[in-house]
Amino acid sequence: MTPTMTRGRLRCSKGHISVRVAHTLLGATAGVVWLVLPVMTTGTEATVPAVGATVPAVGAAPVAVAQEVPEEETSTADLVLPLIAAGAASALAAYAYLRRTRRRGAPAPPGRAPAGHTAAPPASGAEERSARSLVTADDCVRTSREELDFARGSLEAGPEVRTGEAVPGTAPAGPDRVEPFERAVEDAEGELAAAFGIRRRYDEGVPGEPAARRHALAGIDGRCAEAGRRLDERAGAFDALRALEGEGLYPALAFAEARFRELTGRTPAAEATLADLAVRFPPTARVTVTGNIEQAKDRLVFATTRLNQARQSADLGAPGRAAAHLRAAESAIAQAGVFLDAVHGLAARLGEAHDLLPDALAEAETAQGGAAGSAGAPAGKPGSGAARLDGVLKAIREELASGLYDPVDALRRVVRAAEPLEGGRDGARARAGLLLARGAVADADAFVATHRGAVGAEARTRLAEARRLLGAEPAAWLTADELARSASDLAEQDVLLHGNPAGEADLPGSGSAGAQLGGILLPGLPDTPAAFGGPDSRGRRAPHVPPA
Repeated sequence: MTPTMTRGRLRCSKGHISVRVAHTLLGATAGVVWLVLPVMTTGTEATVPAVGATVPAVGAAPVAVAQEVPEEETSTADLVLPLIAAGAASALAAYAYLRRTRRRGAPAPPGRAPAGHTAAPPASGAEERSARSLVTADDCVRTSREELDFARGSLEAGPEVRTGEAVPGTAPAGPDRVEPFERAVEDAEGELAAAFGIRRRYDEGVPGEPAARRHALAGIDGRCAEAGRRLDERAGAFDALRALEGEGLYPALAFAEARFRELTGRTPAAEATLADLAVRFPPTARVTVTGNIEQAKDRLVFATTRLNQARQSADLGAPGRAAAHLRAAESAIAQAGVFLDAVHGLAARLGEAHDLLPDALAEAETAQGGAAGSAGAPAGKPGSGAARLDGVLKAIREELASGLYDPVDALRRVVRAAEPLEGGRDGARARAGLLLARGAVADADAFVATHRGAVGAEARTRLAEARRLLGAEPAAWLTADELARSASDLAEQDVLLHGNPAGEADLPGSGSAGAQLGGILLPGLPDTPAAFGGPDSRGRRAPHVPPA
């Protein structure tokens, strides 16, 4: 889903314009009326009640004052009151003119051209185009990194993987053969990170000038195009390195099958780990890996089918088709590994949080006592931040006593509640902040990697910023944690809105729907897996029709 990027835009209403016009007309009418009144009242013998007109000035309330005015003072009142009304009308007109002048000289809000200039075309099309560029470039980088890992593994595999499958005379490749492609992926990752940084600032309203914002969107497109170019220019050499349509096919197949068997063997252990977590922790502690085992099995089912088809195609003399099936199987195997790794990663994180929580609690209480002593105020003053911290610490200790609690969530609440206190740059709270940030980034990255066929640019942008903040100082780690969790929420919404990608040709239990959702198969290209390369080359592994 392409997220809407128009938040924060100022929507200018025409209502205030009509109000100013009405005010001006009302003031002018009042002036005319009071100019006419002296003519109408001249020559009368009776006293004339002077009624103060309602002046439409800012902050003025309608005041009606009736008093007896002697006849000889009528001429003075007739002169003063029209002058007041005329002055009010002039003030309103001047105020409206001043507002127009200030708006003309001030920077226009995003998406709106300054007065006196030709209005720029709506930026929504450019925003959506840059969002698509980010998604495509991110997919290209992720796929390229994924296939590079398989290429390195198959080229450097030991004899236990290659014997019996490799073509005689094929020697293991050294690291230097893979290094140029590693550099290409790293360069593309650098360009993509810069593009995400521009997009993050753009979403925050920086820059503010319409022309500068258009340049920023163009800069995003340019960075993404450069990332794709660096991968595209290496795609041909990468294919020559792998030689999947020649002597490299069987070694690559053997390595993929070995990885498949390894993950198949790990699946029961991951199931047991998840069952153990269900006994020790509440459902909220396991929500990030809910359904991971089932989705891992789904990817492995898809990989089984494609590995079999790859071998059949190779035996039938259709190496191009075999390479396409192998590439799809490799991607599915990689995603199955991500699902299983996430389960084991969560288990390790929960254990580390459980061990760290008592130290974080003690450190927070010590910092709280020091802050209260230095301020000379009681720590538990009602409504104070210290009182709120007291409540958080008390609630967490009660949860600890109950025995069933989410240690990661409890740790997050302790660190956030104690954030205003001194310290926290080292010690238990700092270790807790890093643990939380790394875990949240890992969860979000795993979800995007395995659902990239549906996740849009906004979630990926927040994830990229969270990943960047991991390398910053400890004060930024809580922000990284918050951004990564927000990225996960947005990614899940994208998947829900995307719906089931399965088509009519998708067979139940084949895993094709999950492969489309995971971006293993390219949208709009029938049965074509994503391969190493940029936008111009990633779809080159289209399956060929086998010879008759």
